[in-house]
Amino acid sequence: MDRIKEITDSKILESIYNDAVAATTELIEKSGLGDGDILVVGCSTSEVTGDTIGSASSVDVAKTLFKGIYEVTSPKGIYIAAQCCEHLNRAIIIEKEVAKRERLQIVNVVPQPKAGGSFATTAYNNFKSPVAVEHIKAQAGMDIGDTLIGMHLEEVAVPLRLNKKKIGEARIVCARTRAKFIGGERAVYDETLL
Repeated sequence: MDRIKEITDSKILESIYNDAVAATTELIEKSGLGDGDILVVGCSTSEVTGDTIGSASSVDVAKTLFKGIYEVTSPKGIYIAAQCCEHLNRAIIIEKEVAKRERLQIVNVVPQPKAGGSFATTAYNNFKSPVAVEHIKAQAGMDIGDTLIGMHLEEVAVPLRLNKKKIGEARIVCARTRAKFIGGERAVYDETLL
């Protein structure tokens, strides 16, 4: 049964916040993300609280996760791209300036906790000028709870193994991207792009 789940236990929310900060900090360190880069985040708040994806969305958890991730990315000039759930075809909520910079077509939808997901809804409600786009090519990604973010990563995605394996009860899988190798056996590559 789909429902909205309230989480008011401050210890649980503090633990989720700390997990989000730790995972985001480690992801940025290992991926080399910097000013102007995009981090796509897919998140099942249901999975974070130990429920099955799509069954118990939590705005409280989404706000806590967003705060932790945003407090790490924002000072570094890294943009969050919040992936919506499959009900919105995994559309992306992003700042309008990024959509314009990347020449992305803006689409008309406002995510809701049960149609888009609580994390995307929270991003929409907290960005300065939020817009929805159907596709983006981010430089790194964080998948919280098996939400399948791969379609929104640049080629070539490289898995990142973090020390932090979960946020709450949800598994996290992270990736960075690198430039494609071209040329064959005689080609020489720029080590800084690996």
